[in-house]
Amino acid sequence: MKDNLYQYLLGIADNSLILGQRMGELCGHGPSLETDIACTNISLDLFGQVRSYYQYAAKIAGDGRTEDDIAMLRKEREYLNVLLVEQPNTDFAYTMARHFLFDVYHLLFLTELKKSKDMTLAAIATKCIKEVRYHQRFSSDWIRRLGDGTEESHNRMQAAINDLWTYTDELFHQTEADKAMVSEGIGVDVTKLKAAYYEKVNTILEESTLSIPESKYFQKGGKMGIHTEHIGFLLAELQYMQRTYPNMEW
Repeated sequence: MKDNLYQYLLGIADNSLILGQRMGELCGHGPSLETDIACTNISLDLFGQVRSYYQYAAKIAGDGRTEDDIAMLRKEREYLNVLLVEQPNTDFAYTMARHFLFDVYHLLFLTELKKSKDMTLAAIATKCIKEVRYHQRFSSDWIRRLGDGTEESHNRMQAAINDLWTYTDELFHQTEADKAMVSEGIGVDVTKLKAAYYEKVNTILEESTLSIPESKYFQKGGKMGIHTEHIGFLLAELQYMQRTYPNMEW
C-alpha cells in the first residue's frame, strides 16, 4: 500500500506541477496586465498545491528525500502527469483551452477526493478546491470570450480545442496504483467522472459557439511515464537551478 500511495500522490501532484510550470511561462507575456497577473497567480496556486502533495509523498517514502528532491530531481520517465498538461503555449487560445480541459476534470476530481478515507488527502483537496473552482471559472470565461468573439479568435480557439481533444480521454485511465487506492477507499475512481466531464465541457463549448470535436482517437501514456517531446524541454528549464547548484535552498 505504501508504494501505491506514493505513486498515486505523484500522479496527482505531477499534473499540477507541469501545468503550473506552463502557466508560469506566461509571466510577462499575457495579452493584458490583468490577465498576465491572473495566469501567474494560477501558476502559484498550482505550485502551492504541489507542495502539499510532495510533502506528504516525502513522508510516505521515508527515505530522506524532500519535496524539492521529488519535484526537481526525477528523470522524464519518472513523471506521471497526463499528456494534456505538458502541451506548449502555442498561443493564448491554446493556453486557455488546455487549462480549461484540465480545470473541469480537476474540480470534479477534488470534489471526490474530499471524501477520501486518507485524512491528509481529504484535507489537501478541501484546501485546493476553492482555488480550482476559480481556475475553472477563469478558463471557462476565456473559452466563451474567444469562442464567441471575432472570427479570428473563434478560429484559433476551435483549432486549439481540436488539437487538445485527443489528450482528454487519458484523464480517465487508471493505473495499477489508482486501482489499488480506489479499492482502499483512498483514491478517486476517475472512470466515474467521465460522463460529467464531457457534459460540462460540451455545454461550455456550445455556449461559446464552438464545435465539439468528433475524433474518437485519443493519446495516452503520460500516466505511465511515456511523454511527448515537449516535457523534456519543460523539465530542462524547471530543474535548471537544482541541477546546476545541487542541494541549493532558498
